[in-house]
Amino acid sequence: MEADIGAFLQSSAFAESAIDLTFLDPPFNQAKEYASHDDDMPEGEYWNWMRDVCRAVYEQTSQGGAIYFMQREKNSEQVLRCLREAGWALQNLIIWKKLTSAVPMSRRFGKHYQIIAYATKGRRARVFHRLRIDPPLPANYRQKRKNGMYVTDIWDDIRELTSGYYAGDEALRNDDGQRFHKQQAPLALLLRIILSSTLPGDLVFDPFAGTGTTLVVARQLNRRGLGVEIDPDNAACIRERLRETRPADDIRRYFEHYQYTENLPEIWAGDNVDEQENVLHLPLFRVPVS
Repeated sequence: MEADIGAFLQSSAFAESAIDLTFLDPPFNQAKEYASHDDDMPEGEYWNWMRDVCRAVYEQTSQGGAIYFMQREKNSEQVLRCLREAGWALQNLIIWKKLTSAVPMSRRFGKHYQIIAYATKGRRARVFHRLRIDPPLPANYRQKRKNGMYVTDIWDDIRELTSGYYAGDEALRNDDGQRFHKQQAPLALLLRIILSSTLPGDLVFDPFAGTGTTLVVARQLNRRGLGVEIDPDNAACIRERLRETRPADDIRRYFEHYQYTENLPEIWAGDNVDEQENVLHLPLFRVPVS
């Protein structure tokens, strides 16, 4: 089997603190090439693994703590089943609508979104901040909104990190200019999730840390971050991103987008994270492939 995240969740890393928020963005089992993972598992085995991960995370999560499980739209049914069988209470099925053009399909509508299932341990969320954003006005609006608008379950203002020019400086690249990791999550996505469901000092967990975007954002928001990553190259990349914040990783450029959110300075709390005593950067835990 792949990484035994359940065993890790029973380790001493959680002796003094429960998880408050988990971002779960696993490999999608689409037969893509990974250096340290078989992405072509039997379907039943893959979803049993996902259910076990959801259950293990649930057991180490604080009462009312949250999980955001991102997957392909075609797997909505399996995602909801995994969460339900693991004990989670569904709050929203978020649609992350992509800003790039959809790829046309010959016998069905083109795919233009991913799902993010937001669930909590218990029916009532421990923390939920009603974020307000200030997106550009639609063409049929005549007057500017006075106080922006609340974030809904349709997220259509966050651009994915595409290939080429539009990926911008945020996309990590190798020396030859090629993308380091094509599934790198955008800072803006994790910023919204962490702002919505945590307080400063909370523990944010990413069991498939990838390039470490979750930890990079958590650190700047004065949250404690813990990530699990099996690929040694990815783990080295994460350590480097945490060692020194790249200009492209600076989340302060998004502050104005949320300017109408109540108590934003208090929940953002990120100007001097290096001086905060309660910021804990636990080492990445690499589990070998058997």
